[in-house]
Amino acid sequence: MATSSLILATRRSALALQQSNLVKAELERKIPGLHVELLAMGTTGDRLRDRPLPQIGGKGLFTQELEEALLDGRAHFAVHSLKDLPTELGAGLIIAAVPPREDARDVLICRTGKSFADLPNGASIGTSSVRRAAQLRRLRPDARIEPMRGNLDTRLRKLRDGPLDAIVLAAAGVHRMGWKDQITEYFPEQVLYPAVGQGALGIEARADDHATLQILAVLEDHWGRISTTAERGLLRHLGGGCQIPIAAYAQQEMNGLSLDALVIRPDGSEMIQARESASAASMEVAEMLGRTVAENLLRRGARGILDSPA
Repeated sequence: MATSSLILATRRSALALQQSNLVKAELERKIPGLHVELLAMGTTGDRLRDRPLPQIGGKGLFTQELEEALLDGRAHFAVHSLKDLPTELGAGLIIAAVPPREDARDVLICRTGKSFADLPNGASIGTSSVRRAAQLRRLRPDARIEPMRGNLDTRLRKLRDGPLDAIVLAAAGVHRMGWKDQITEYFPEQVLYPAVGQGALGIEARADDHATLQILAVLEDHWGRISTTAERGLLRHLGGGCQIPIAAYAQQEMNGLSLDALVIRPDGSEMIQARESASAASMEVAEMLGRTVAENLLRRGARGILDSPA
């Protein structure tokens, strides 16, 4: 394989830069002589921090500018949090690799170190996600769920400085930033369902850039790809965005995989769940499993939630 120099497009946030530097280091370790340069960019989602994401609307809020850099040749590939990537990519673009997946769970970080169950009645909990907010309202109807935008370090600072009792974040980001010691509690996936693709990175590139695709293939992880293919297949079939909470997690089983998913109203008042398993773990099976679980949710009435105003 010929070595070369590649340009990696990334968001400017501290977490995005950390994730991109981890990918850069892994590529340069696996391919001696390869040099990867970061191209840090702002995105629409980064600029509009004063509004909740559902109010902004649209897809690709954290990815569009990076994809434009791929298409116009400013960058060879982009590193995304896979949960930010729409299920339908722009024309001419593909997910070139899915590296080994980090922890998909959500975590609680509490100023006083209390567990979720031990938070006082009426506790204020901050989150940036309608998915988390809806499930937290169902788990703790007494709690005040406060919307919270901003980068990971910004949200942790708001917890330290502000009136919030706790915040809920993705474990993967906290791990990648080296802040595990701040975690109070991990939520099991079956208690607080994660976002589709949570914990995974998506390495995006042009479909016709075969030289770059060959290099990026060294990052590919079979289970990372299979699990996220099932989850994204579910989301694609449901047609969900960030307005209505859809959550899912795939798990490896002895001879295959399982997929658990839910659709929930933003206020937590109604929730529909489904689970299916498959006896093999190929891309085709994962995609089919996602569709099967989606159809199961729809048969149970999920369309009424998906089509309701956010």
